[in-house]
Amino acid sequence: MSVAILVLNAGSSSLKFSVFLCDGEILKPYLSGRLEQLLSTPQFVATDVSGVVLGQRRWARGELAGHDGATAYLARFLHDHLGEHQLGAVGHRVVHGGLEFASPILVTEKIVAKLTQLVPLAPLHQAHNLKPIRALLAERPELPQVACFDTAFHHGQSELAQAFALPAEITERGVRRYGFHGLSYEYLASVLPTYDNAAAAGRTIVCHLGNGASLCALRAGRSVASTMGFTPLDGIPMGTRCGSLDPGVVLYLIDELKMDARGIEDLLYRQSGLLGVSGVSNDMRTLLASEEPGAAAAVELFTYRIGRELGSLAAALGGLDALVFTAGIGEHAAPIRERICRAAGWLGVELDHAANLAGGPRISTKGSQTAAWVIPTNEELMIAQHTQRRLSLGTANGPNSEPE
Repeated sequence: MSVAILVLNAGSSSLKFSVFLCDGEILKPYLSGRLEQLLSTPQFVATDVSGVVLGQRRWARGELAGHDGATAYLARFLHDHLGEHQLGAVGHRVVHGGLEFASPILVTEKIVAKLTQLVPLAPLHQAHNLKPIRALLAERPELPQVACFDTAFHHGQSELAQAFALPAEITERGVRRYGFHGLSYEYLASVLPTYDNAAAAGRTIVCHLGNGASLCALRAGRSVASTMGFTPLDGIPMGTRCGSLDPGVVLYLIDELKMDARGIEDLLYRQSGLLGVSGVSNDMRTLLASEEPGAAAAVELFTYRIGRELGSLAAALGGLDALVFTAGIGEHAAPIRERICRAAGWLGVELDHAANLAGGPRISTKGSQTAAWVIPTNEELMIAQHTQRRLSLGTANGPNSEPE
């Protein structure tokens, strides 16, 4: 019998999950899946490591009670499919850890109360991240849960890198640059030595390019600067988010278009980015295949802004030794990687076109001054590792569930 770790990633209308088995200190993927469209017509699918479907179901509107119903259904499914394996803990992706939480922590009611106070800092993510935590605390209070934070990896940045030029009384309320996608960057930093020792020990920029997208500058595997700041809205354009925006635009929307806070929130988070510019889609695959002028404009703006941010982050690092692409667009969109590498030619990146079309992992030429790589991210494994270490699961010391 093995101890199983369940990893949960709750979105606004979805619940993604993965299960890992502890084989000593080694974590082995066991199954994964998702529950989607929780607010309309929910759908469930689970597969094993080879892609074989283990379970599939659909519900009519109102038949499944949101995240609570999804969490309860998943618990029943796992009870039937874990077999001889014992569920030992649950690890959660939580977007915001604020100023206090710089490492994974065992969840208690007191911790949930503190994390709830951070909802205003990530209004579209934090509340949803906490829903399955609360549900499991109520239904399975004996089951250890560990919260892993997307902001934690960036806590080591200098105060200067985190600061806004705002009055001290506002800064002291927690208004500063936090950075996000930290679990992805932490995973990339952990595996980079197996690809490129020089890059791992040196200056690397990682491009996490998906529907949510950001860049992070690493020096010797530690975060130095990132494009996301106070919220996951900042930085480069994303699927539906605008990225960096002159604050005066928000004042214009209020004064001239008479928009309120919720209307502006909806515009900047859900109607902008690739979708807003193209008028076609937020999906990069659709845009690259489209002949619509708006689609081409969106792709051009996306890669242009990334090129500008590369310059900013390279300046923060004092040079560049490696460029890494990861996440959905970064791992699969060769034309996007080509455009970005072309824009980074002045930083010493020389693209190997055949290697890029093949997906890498190395996509720069042997003579390139700056190496370029395609490395798949694995936030779920990172969360499972944090959970295992925090609770000492599968180790000689046995389980340790004492709060910090």
